[in-house]
Amino acid sequence: MKNRSAFYILLFLLSFMIPSSLICAEEGKIVVMNPRGIQPEIRKIPMAKRPATLDNKTVYIVDTKYPNTKPFVEELYAALKTKYPKTTWVLKEKFGGYMDDDPALWKEIKEKASGAIVLVGH
Repeated sequence: MKNRSAFYILLFLLSFMIPSSLICAEEGKIVVMNPRGIQPEIRKIPMAKRPATLDNKTVYIVDTKYPNTKPFVEELYAALKTKYPKTTWVLKEKFGGYMDDDPALWKEIKEKASGAIVLVGH
């Protein structure tokens, strides 16, 4: 008798621990909304044509001043100058921080350079 009452007490306590979804399975419909909304169509922009060689070209290396990238920029500049000695490499720092625009620099690059490497961080 003691074992049977302990069994019923245990069964009663366990019934509170079983999730209600297992006891009464309701068939329902779940509607999920996309939190991004409706995305605009992707506009494809072709890559710029690549020159056959960098000889006698001017290429700007633009440091956007992303935190802690100055040593990398200087090392890249030195490595490219060594590897491509017939190319003119110009190292420039962008005005302001990496999020600020620098129209004067972009204008200078368009007028004087054949290309640019703009470093945006790591």
